[in-house]
Amino acid sequence: MHIMQAAENLFAVEPLASLAVMPAQAGISLHSAIFSSIDVNTPMRLSQFHINTYKESPSDAEVISQKLMLRTSMIRKLSGGIYTWAPLGLRVLRKVEGIVREEMNRAGALEVLMPAVQPKELWDETGRWEKFGPQLLKIKDRADREFCFGPTHEEVITDFARQELKSYKQLPKNFYQIQMKFRDEIRPRFGVMRSREFLMKDAYSFHSNEPDLAREYQNMFDTYGRIFTRLGLKFRAVQADTGAIGGSASHEFHVLASSGEDGLAYCENSDFAANVEMAEAICMATRAPASGVMEKVSTPKQTTCADVAALLGLSIEKTVKAVAVVAASGFYLVLVRGDHQVNDIKLAKLPGLADFRLATEAEVRQFIGCPPGFIGPINPNPANSADNLRIISDRTVAAMSDFVCGANEPKFHLQNVNFGRDLPEPYLVADVRNVVAGDVSPDGKGTLTLARGIEVGHVFQLGQKYAEAMQASVLDDQQKSVTMWMGCYGIGVSRIVASAIEQNHDDAGIIWPESIAPFEVVLLPMNPQASEPVQAATDLLYQQLTKAGVDVLLDDRGLRAGVMFNDADLIGIPHRVVIGDKGLAAGQFEYRHRRTSQAENVACEGFSAWLIARLQQGSEV
Repeated sequence: MHIMQAAENLFAVEPLASLAVMPAQAGISLHSAIFSSIDVNTPMRLSQFHINTYKESPSDAEVISQKLMLRTSMIRKLSGGIYTWAPLGLRVLRKVEGIVREEMNRAGALEVLMPAVQPKELWDETGRWEKFGPQLLKIKDRADREFCFGPTHEEVITDFARQELKSYKQLPKNFYQIQMKFRDEIRPRFGVMRSREFLMKDAYSFHSNEPDLAREYQNMFDTYGRIFTRLGLKFRAVQADTGAIGGSASHEFHVLASSGEDGLAYCENSDFAANVEMAEAICMATRAPASGVMEKVSTPKQTTCADVAALLGLSIEKTVKAVAVVAASGFYLVLVRGDHQVNDIKLAKLPGLADFRLATEAEVRQFIGCPPGFIGPINPNPANSADNLRIISDRTVAAMSDFVCGANEPKFHLQNVNFGRDLPEPYLVADVRNVVAGDVSPDGKGTLTLARGIEVGHVFQLGQKYAEAMQASVLDDQQKSVTMWMGCYGIGVSRIVASAIEQNHDDAGIIWPESIAPFEVVLLPMNPQASEPVQAATDLLYQQLTKAGVDVLLDDRGLRAGVMFNDADLIGIPHRVVIGDKGLAAGQFEYRHRRTSQAENVACEGFSAWLIARLQQGSEV
């Protein structure tokens, strides 16, 4: 049988109406469907598309996502931290945006679009015009009135709410937008991972009471879990500090990647996860009785715990380091085990230490009478305000015995030191260190594992901070004015694109999660100009997949096979189909998933139905 007739028969057996690829979730609004499908599900011939691929990365590219996004022409740098999104990159960005929008709509949030340029007067109401710092890009109009390019929208949405919401009967409400933001980063880097201009989804909820805020906070927490699951990302939701945004509760959502800027601690046996800065360091040990006599040992060149331990032939876990800090309330020595690090956020939350800073060398010499590197908690120099020196011990140190610490004398340390015998019990015992791998999980269900993460989402219970500052209130059921409670929920849409690459790549290029790949399938015909059967089979398969709603790319550039294979792998399209004379003669197409190294031959008969079923399963192989 002629190959063209065979191909027609093979494909014609599949009823197209039954093969349409349905959305991943039902119940999507028309508004959502319109916006999430813009320039995303349009099949494309590569000869009509715009793409440039490069073998080498720009010399200033620092991380793998930046390198690959530039090599595939997803983005082009315009200025420091400012990028143009090219057609290939925009397809991915729109798919991420579409999933975010669908899930926010499903969760009951209402989409708005707020101005990017905001008047100074609003920021003055909350006191953030000066407090926000140099990241706030300030501009003036022709009338010399001051504005900023919005880095966030708490003030704008609160102003909107105080004008639109008058009664508790209108609550709760959750408004969200997807919009470009601008923060004047002092050192933008890593491509769109830390850019100055970025696409963000920010949502703000309004409530008549705190319990209702907590309910919506949980709703958004759950929604974010669905969003990042649909995006095909490995992620963790972690307890976090509220930072400059403020509020009473906060969780960050991190994509796990070795290139992440944030340290995470989580328990593999439970749901516990937290930013390293927030994770509680549990100490289960109890102090053993003293067994050695305190003695002074010479350490002529050893100023670090590691060097002292090596000199004495001890484990570093037997050493204690003293960190000198100064606050308005006085001078403190903070004690942590030699292999541990002081946690600044935890320390600042202790009474009287909100404004602490590290002591200078001159201050150390004044209060301790000794240079840094040899300071310790025993008998600090009594001639220099020693009565104002307080000892804060981490929990782990408070449970130690026979430890080594500085002797408050140059070139000497003390060995076999014990609380209660050689020095008084600490002024305060508290959790003041970063957790380390193997620490007991705070929920008691195992031990902690450390990982790196890229923050892509953040949820806050703002409380009444902004509503009080801007007098945003409603009438309750007694017709009394009550200040509204607020929640804030952000997702870095453009950052997700880079994060997905950081988590999904190999030496050949990007490996996109199926849901956000620029195209689902790429067709690679071998020398179609010289083969009528290859051209005919390719066109028929392209038509069948297109009519079934598959997001397909046809590489019709007529290039050598190696070039097409390399480009397909570099771009990261999940499903690759090769159409060649040899395969057609055997009644087969060559299929390969991007996550596998080996291709497989699949019968032409029923192939499109087989491939569509594979797509509907969301196979990641």
